[in-house]
Amino acid sequence: MDRLISCEFNMDNACVELKFANGSMIAINTIAVENEIADNMYQRSELDYLIYNDPIGYADLILNCDPETYLKTVTEYKPLDS
Repeated sequence: MDRLISCEFNMDNACVELKFANGSMIAINTIAVENEIADNMYQRSELDYLIYNDPIGYADLILNCDPETYLKTVTEYKPLDS
C-alpha cells in the first residue's frame, strides 16, 4: 500500500475511510463489522470508542489483526440480572 494521508469516520455512511497518496481509498463499513464480530453491547461499545476516538487504530485492528480475540481480551461481559 501507498502512504496513508487521512483516516476519518464518515457519519454520513457509517464508514471509516482511509485515503492514500496514490488516490486509492478503503472504506470500512462499521455497522457490518459490528454485526459480524460483536456479540454483546460491551464489545460494540469498545468498537464505537475506537471508531470515534482512534479511527486509525480501528482500521488497523480490522485490517491487520484479529478483532474477535481483541474484543474478548479487552471487554468484560457482566449480565444485568446478576
